Amino acid sequence: MQPVILVFIYGLMTALATGLGALPFAFVRAVSRKGVAYANAVASGLMLGACFGLLVEGTESGTWSTIIGANLGILFILGTQRILQRYNVRFGSLGSVGARRTLLMIVVMTVHSFSEGVAVGASFGGGMTLATLITVAIAVHNIPEGLAISAVLRPRGVSVAGCIGWSIFSSLPQPLMAVPAYLFVDAFAPALPYGIGFAAGAMVLMVFLELLPEAYGQARKLTVALLVSISLAAMILFQRLL
Repeated sequence: MQPVILVFIYGLMTALATGLGALPFAFVRAVSRKGVAYANAVASGLMLGACFGLLVEGTESGTWSTIIGANLGILFILGTQRILQRYNVRFGSLGSVGARRTLLMIVVMTVHSFSEGVAVGASFGGGMTLATLITVAIAVHNIPEGLAISAVLRPRGVSVAGCIGWSIFSSLPQPLMAVPAYLFVDAFAPALPYGIGFAAGAMVLMVFLELLPEAYGQARKLTVALLVSISLAAMILFQRLL
């Protein structure tokens, strides 16, 4: 098999793994307002935990590059939110507020996938063993990311199939970026900490600007805080095990 095709297949596997995060919602028929709040809390914890791992990884490659990338990610979310607020955005049957949050979530997670795709492609420079380990780690890591996406989409009426589809869609940059990163690894390596920081900054602001305010407005603050803390700790431990 041609190396380029193999790199693409490995990247595609990580993208498909994201869809597995939606499967628990196949057993949940209806979600109440409190259910929406709890889902947002879990998604917030998972995203913050992912950001912790991203920042640790990014600073190992370049501290200032990661910091600059994080600030660019924050500015990106502020700009995107302002643009979406100007228009009567629709997402399926969702109203403008729910549609804006949903689109922001998909945009944030899609942007985050670019850096993961570069990591997959670049890992092939260290041989097949390293590439396989990195690919498996990212694929497993993508499952809770799919859960975080579905935790936002499912309570807003998106079908389980739709949650799976949007989760995989958010990770499509991984196979698309893996190939050029493999072919031009020396050119992509300096940009990686910027991309990692960008994803972390965007996710952190998304959590504090959209998800947590809604969660606190629909359920007991103590319960929401506990769910965020437990999900955050679980995600950090999960990444440490990988």
